[in-house]
Amino acid sequence: MAIVGMNHFTVLTDDLEASRDFYIDILGLEEGYRPPLGFPGAWLYCNGRAVLHIIAGRALPQPRAGVLDHIAFSANDLTATVSKLKARGLEYILRRQNESGTWQLFCYDPNGARVEMDFDPAESAPP
Repeated sequence: MAIVGMNHFTVLTDDLEASRDFYIDILGLEEGYRPPLGFPGAWLYCNGRAVLHIIAGRALPQPRAGVLDHIAFSANDLTATVSKLKARGLEYILRRQNESGTWQLFCYDPNGARVEMDFDPAESAPP
């Protein structure tokens, strides 16, 4: 098989600052090195690896959502994450997988991309 792992996702944006804010302040990714590509954007890292590329300055597709359904991340601290979303007035859906008990939190980034965060079943339900 040629595939050995997932490298990164790319999100197009018309508001680079809002996208950075969402992925850094709410999801906890860190901005890191991005080579000089000749167009605005950001590379966001998790555990030293660039997992999300944000590209600005290009026309967004209409409708904004494309053929990808969502981006999923493994996450921790469900209660703090829900608090951050509530503090910003961001809507989310929280559900539990029947078999595994994994918490799944779904929300949308500022560009309309659906984001899933999966939390360990041992985490407590948020208030």
